[in-house]
Amino acid sequence: MVRLYIEDSWILNLCYQGAPIHLIPAPKPPSTTMLWTVLLALLVLLLLQTQLCVCLRELRAAGSSSPPSRSRNATQQRLPGAIIIGVRKGGTRALLEMLNLHPDVEVAKAEVHYFNMEEHYRRGLAWYRAQMPFTLPGQLTVEKTPGYFASPQVPERVWEMNPAVRLLLIVRDPAERLVSDYTQVLHNRVTRHKPYQPLEELLFRQGHINPAYKALQRSLYHQHLDRWLDVFPREQVHVVDGEALIRHPFPELRRAESSQAFRKLCRYFREPNRLFFEMVGRSFCWC
Repeated sequence: MVRLYIEDSWILNLCYQGAPIHLIPAPKPPSTTMLWTVLLALLVLLLLQTQLCVCLRELRAAGSSSPPSRSRNATQQRLPGAIIIGVRKGGTRALLEMLNLHPDVEVAKAEVHYFNMEEHYRRGLAWYRAQMPFTLPGQLTVEKTPGYFASPQVPERVWEMNPAVRLLLIVRDPAERLVSDYTQVLHNRVTRHKPYQPLEELLFRQGHINPAYKALQRSLYHQHLDRWLDVFPREQVHVVDGEALIRHPFPELRRAESSQAFRKLCRYFREPNRLFFEMVGRSFCWC
């Protein structure tokens, strides 16, 4: 068979023995956009490696202790050696997808909610393991459920599953996280044609911050981390700076940042942020 390029857009197949002639599309050279996309992906991988791959060997070692469930060819389902525990709207999906680019990492595709939902926890570890991906020996299994971080019962349950498991916590400015949290709830209610309350009504009571608002409580990182550190040593919790991994998903976020409500949130989180910075031994450029 002889292939000839014609006008850079078609390939002419000339077949011997009187076979008919076919025209098929020629492979197009990669576009500039595609090349930039590949370069950007490589840059992201390098940045992620700087922040995360330092602990990858430890994560993989932690995951080797869980017994496999069953095999399919050379692969097996194993309990996770690392869990992304939160925070909600902190960039957990971006973190999971970037980790999944590493050839030695396999991730659970959906949030399992095993440790924070009673109907799942009652099913036991066999059910939990069945939700994990099939992996080769030496690969690390990673699970992500952002709801774990703020759930009081989860730290001890995770420890009972594997005391050596590595915990990944990605955090962002708590005031921005709160607004993003509200925006997601708002979007879900609007698309389902359900009523919703304005953020100001949920966030304030008689002109003061409402401490009972759940989205606000989820942003008090030091309170939740304190429960985890009662169970796990600090060196097992790897804190990731979410600002380096995510962009603001909704235009409402920027509008909220310039509002009086956002400035009040910044003042409210000043002391909780200071306590959290002391606990993790680093600071973040939050308001």
